[in-house]
Amino acid sequence: MKIGLVSPYDYSHPGGVINHVSYLAHHLHLLGHEVKIMAPVRKKSVRYFNEEVTAVGRPIPIPYGGTTARIALSPWLPHQVRRVLDRERFEVIHLHEPFIPMLCLSTLIESQAINVGTFHACHERSGLYWLNRPTMRKLGAKLHGKIAVSKPARDYISKYLPADYRIIPNGVDINHYRPEGPSRTEFKDDRLNILFVGRLEERKGVGDLIRACSLVKKDFPNFRLIITGPGLRLRFQYKTMAKILLGDRAVFTHYVTFADLPGYYRTADIFCAPATGGESFGIVLLEAMASGTAVVATDIPGYASVLTHGQEGLLARPRNPRALADALLKLLTDRQLRLAMAEKGVATANNYSWESVSRQVVDYYKSICG
Repeated sequence: MKIGLVSPYDYSHPGGVINHVSYLAHHLHLLGHEVKIMAPVRKKSVRYFNEEVTAVGRPIPIPYGGTTARIALSPWLPHQVRRVLDRERFEVIHLHEPFIPMLCLSTLIESQAINVGTFHACHERSGLYWLNRPTMRKLGAKLHGKIAVSKPARDYISKYLPADYRIIPNGVDINHYRPEGPSRTEFKDDRLNILFVGRLEERKGVGDLIRACSLVKKDFPNFRLIITGPGLRLRFQYKTMAKILLGDRAVFTHYVTFADLPGYYRTADIFCAPATGGESFGIVLLEAMASGTAVVATDIPGYASVLTHGQEGLLARPRNPRALADALLKLLTDRQLRLAMAEKGVATANNYSWESVSRQVVDYYKSICG
């Protein structure tokens, strides 16, 4: 089967959708399919495996939904898309976030193939989708198959495009993220380590985590908070807050490579994801769980769809540093509970292996191709 995977986001800038597309392409190829990726690309040399990537458009950073979307906006884009589709003659075109301007929209309009859309996002509401409901429903008829990565993602998109959705989750690389392997020796001492991994954006809840840790230190001072992730705009603000509230208990790392990231998860005694909302899934939770780390996360739909409270970790009310601190303290003071949750997390993460997810996607392709 010849498959085209289309992402509206800059392929050279790692993120949830790009990680999903690159892993899916790799595993579809391992299953014997011919796969090519279409995406806007700023750095054309970037590859995550040996995937084939066709650069379509140059990405521009656009603030959207509390983050920055790096998408291509150009009047020449439809012509570029038409040329690629005429050349490649895909049997299946799989669009990720089909209604994000403008690469995916142009591809859906021009496509004569079997079209599949995967919906990744989950927000409280979308002004863009609300305004474009008539267009979405018209073009939605061109989608022969519709996938949501979670129930929250399905519920979100269904507000604007009611349809039958197959839920196929994000995957995790259980060969890369695993309990066995090197850890970060610079953080191995008598302190317990709390780790955050993610972009330094307000919706990721880093400020709440720092405030929670300032409450934790009153009852359990022997810990270290490790914060790793990109985000220049808020980095100075968070570092200043952490210096005032936590002193030397907070460490902000420089850029952490894909190869080094599992070592940080393995070094952590607790992984904390304090996002305030806007998460359709919990891929960082799965990475931590696969690495053998107990988790504290906020009780938002995307995270609760991956982690069961009291099993792989604990869920706490979002935007509530006191609730977050209580959950952290419970795990910091109970080693046996941490270890039991870490063991359960590894077992859960195995259910989300990319081998399993890619086979679910292929089965879905076959079911709609007839």
